[in-house]
Amino acid sequence: MSVSPREILQNTFGYPEFRGPQEEIINTALSRRDALVLMPTGGGKSLCYQIPALCLDGTAIVISPLIALMQNQVEALLALGIPAAALNSNCPPEEQSQIFNDLKNGNLKLLYVAPERLSAPGFIDFLQTLNISLFAIDEAHCVSHWGHDFRPEYLKLEQLQEAFPGIPRIALTATADERTEKDIISRLGLQYGQIFRSSFDRPNISYHVGGKNNAMAQLMKFIKHRHNGDAGIVYCMSRKKVETIAAKLQENGFEALPYHAGLTAGERAHNQSRFIREEGLIMVATIAFGMGIDKPNVRFVAHLDLPKNMEAYYQETGRAGRDGLPATAWMIYGQQDIARLRMMLNDNPSAEQRIADHQKFNALLGYAEELACRRQILLNYFNEKSEPCGNCDNCLTPPDIQDATRDAQLALSCIYRTGQIFGAGHIVNVLTGNKSDKVTELAHDQLPLFGEGKHNSRHEWQALIRSLLARDLIHQDMEGYGALSLKESCRSYLKGDAKFAIRREEKSSGQARVSPKILDNPEEQALFDKLKALRLELAREADVPPYVIFHDRTLLEMVHLRPTDMTAFSSISGIGATKREKYGDAFLDAINGEAEEQAS
Repeated sequence: MSVSPREILQNTFGYPEFRGPQEEIINTALSRRDALVLMPTGGGKSLCYQIPALCLDGTAIVISPLIALMQNQVEALLALGIPAAALNSNCPPEEQSQIFNDLKNGNLKLLYVAPERLSAPGFIDFLQTLNISLFAIDEAHCVSHWGHDFRPEYLKLEQLQEAFPGIPRIALTATADERTEKDIISRLGLQYGQIFRSSFDRPNISYHVGGKNNAMAQLMKFIKHRHNGDAGIVYCMSRKKVETIAAKLQENGFEALPYHAGLTAGERAHNQSRFIREEGLIMVATIAFGMGIDKPNVRFVAHLDLPKNMEAYYQETGRAGRDGLPATAWMIYGQQDIARLRMMLNDNPSAEQRIADHQKFNALLGYAEELACRRQILLNYFNEKSEPCGNCDNCLTPPDIQDATRDAQLALSCIYRTGQIFGAGHIVNVLTGNKSDKVTELAHDQLPLFGEGKHNSRHEWQALIRSLLARDLIHQDMEGYGALSLKESCRSYLKGDAKFAIRREEKSSGQARVSPKILDNPEEQALFDKLKALRLELAREADVPPYVIFHDRTLLEMVHLRPTDMTAFSSISGIGATKREKYGDAFLDAINGEAEEQAS
């Protein structure tokens, strides 16, 4: 090994120091030992296999589930002068032929492949003829039935241990609970490897959750007040909703595009390319989008529908703020979302899997209903303790908590006394004393509890019913008319043996908390905008995403430090030798030119 990992980190990648366990993971690989790496999105997982690949002789094989991830990383490596390639279904025959020739001649340091390619007839045999330095298995949770994104083709990776004895394997994931972690180790044969667990905390992300009440208006208010002009992702459950939300955002002056499986491959590729290569674009998508997207300056992730579990929520929100700068995870949900997802989870033919899926979903609902620090609940799910974070909605604006035990009893009694065959709308009509045609026709206005809930608005009752549903005290039938019925778990509340606390619904002031400022004054903002424009121009010339040139964090450091010569410029994080030579003069000219303009 002629060059040390630290020299590669500083001279090639331009970072002054390793973060967390990166150096220990790299040394484990260089010692030809296996490893399981549990590290949050944005924690620097890719360096854990890219640096060993550059230290060792031969070619590193990186197994990744998505073409987008491969392409992003290959573009970034090529920009650093590192020979890398991705072998996938998008490669034309002549490109595949060139890649195979480069492999045979030992001209590639890293090759990215999909798990399907690895299991294709003859491919393992071909790899056995090469000098393989290591295997990196990215998104390793995909190998587990208990993971949130199980992929059957990942099971075939078990054969690597037998086919390539002595070649180190690094399995990496940002999302794995204890059960999934054990499954990864078992299925990939990593029992004798080392396990590295980094903190799952993403302190730069501010978590916000609320009830759904005119979702479109809520979303537009959130973006306008907190992230106007920022790049972001909006997640929806259905293709139709994705199209609708994207169109409405466009009508209201936002740059937005849809992404879902119903679009043609060409449309998806075009929209994804625009999102990666342009500034300030919003992608409205199903969960088919985002895994492996390496765009570091996504400033917000918004959920208009609930994810299926905490792992999915953590992974999806983790696509915000990968550069470590302030970002927001914002989610709203309603009772229909809860009932719909519970019905979907019941479709799994495996009783054991159904039980596990419902447990995971209930953990997410517990997080959503939480009245204390959200980050504590989120980290506790991954067996990690935390102090109150001061950067979630419950910490920033402590909720006004009210004892709603009597209201919960009223709602439960009303559901029972009306026959457990009516939806929330009818229940609220009875509670608030609204003599609708159905209420009077069925003589429900003669019930003793008719009008007993006039002290609450319709919206407040809807929120309470949503909370009853989220805490699994009632069931909603989504196949009929949304009929509500009681579950055994509500008995202690009806009898008064358990207290029911909720967040007091706030009247909106029309204002929203503004995101923390990254820049201190208009002069800094002007220079930052100028450097972003230069970066975009250079990116278009090179046909790469802007962040391949420099991350926002690197541009901000240029703004704050104002380097005047190449020595000072080289000291900025994220600027290695290759990028200094390619872009140093252009950015120094921009910085010094801005200083001269302000001085005059």
